[in-house]
Amino acid sequence: MYQFQCDYNEGAHPQIMERLLETNLEQTVGYGEDHYCAAAREAIRKVIGRNDADVHFLTGGTQANATVISSILRPHQGVLCASTGHINVHETGAIEHGGHKVLAIEAENGLLGAEQIRKAIELHYAEDGPEHTVQPGMVYISFSSELGTIYTLKQLNAISSVCKEYGLPLFIDGARMGYGLASEGCDVTVQDIAQIADVFYLGGTKQGALFGEAVVITNDSLKKDFRYFIKQNGGMLAKGRLLGIQFLTLFEDDLYLKVSEHAIRQALRIRDAFMAKGFEMLVQSPSNQQFPILDNETMNRLSENFLFSVWQKIDDTHTAVRFCTSWATTDEAVDALITAI
Repeated sequence: MYQFQCDYNEGAHPQIMERLLETNLEQTVGYGEDHYCAAAREAIRKVIGRNDADVHFLTGGTQANATVISSILRPHQGVLCASTGHINVHETGAIEHGGHKVLAIEAENGLLGAEQIRKAIELHYAEDGPEHTVQPGMVYISFSSELGTIYTLKQLNAISSVCKEYGLPLFIDGARMGYGLASEGCDVTVQDIAQIADVFYLGGTKQGALFGEAVVITNDSLKKDFRYFIKQNGGMLAKGRLLGIQFLTLFEDDLYLKVSEHAIRQALRIRDAFMAKGFEMLVQSPSNQQFPILDNETMNRLSENFLFSVWQKIDDTHTAVRFCTSWATTDEAVDALITAI
């Protein structure tokens, strides 16, 4: 059985495992104040081109999203995001549990548009007594999106302009940031992200780390007391150096992008195989998530030897499914899938 249902089936990249083993018996201070975390922060600042950025290490994506959003919003505010956004559909109401409403906007192919954001803000203030409804307080987008689609640089700049116009911080969920940056046709760099976003994170859990996300804050007004928010949200790992070592390894010698490029190559092989046999795709995804529309008989036959996600019912006889590749997806697994297709 070959598994394509997600991009975090495996443990960690061998270089990370070696580094963790080499340093296993070292004694360091805790809570992310060790020299490995300090070195990892500097490595990330160098890669993103922002020496002024604050970098914090948390253990998971939902935790990162909830911590960042709760640190920014006032009690009467909510967060604008695409209806397919991770915080809206795959986090068990974590944001609402923290006291803030997710203000979902229908978005084409998982991508939120600048004018949609503008319209949502203007509609709020056009109401008769806007204070009776939740005020938009920030904007959340993902790179890449839940549908594997990616924003162009032009789209990101347009979103940033609207956010600045209305004074709303822009938060970019980067759980799959490397896969987005390595995607086919991507014209965005991590340096662009660091200039456009007020806060974003570089995902590790899905991209070669055992666990962990690196939250990067570039807006000075959002930096104060963030460690308090991390602690309050249960995100301050006592053995913080385990995160620092992993991100230091990922951001040395371009490992982060190298493993991402591997995943993209494997995903596009799968996409091309499905399309060559005449299967349509739910969306045109250039990243590590591919969404072929299968007749139910084919879907059931493939499920005998491959694990994948059932994504969306198209009609009574067809279903969109998701095949997801990762830094560790082998040629053997993809070759077997292509043969089956």
